[in-house]
Amino acid sequence: MGEIATSKRQITLYYNPESTRGKQTLAYAKAEGLKILEIDILKTKLTGTQLVELADRLHLEVADLVNQDHTSYRKLFEHHTFSTDDWIKMIQHNPEIMMEPIALRGNKTIFIETPSDIIKI
Repeated sequence: MGEIATSKRQITLYYNPESTRGKQTLAYAKAEGLKILEIDILKTKLTGTQLVELADRLHLEVADLVNQDHTSYRKLFEHHTFSTDDWIKMIQHNPEIMMEPIALRGNKTIFIETPSDIIKI
């Protein structure tokens, strides 16, 4: 069992409240009456273990959780091959560069591409 607690009765949503997709996804979920546990990634510092677990649940590497097209990433970092620990530290110190929203319910985890994707989980 991982560090991230999940339930089949509610959706855990990792999102950035400053991103359009994050705000729209949360609003859509609430409008649909879905029970949501909101994790604001700007306020809640994710542990390295949580980031690794999210990546594993999505069948990705931690590096794939980083939006390298984000303006903050391009301003702060050059494109390099970093270690997993480096990627974790980058996300922890600059959470806005994390790809989001990510939704979890039970054993299922998905990236939200459009707000209506939330009902797929």
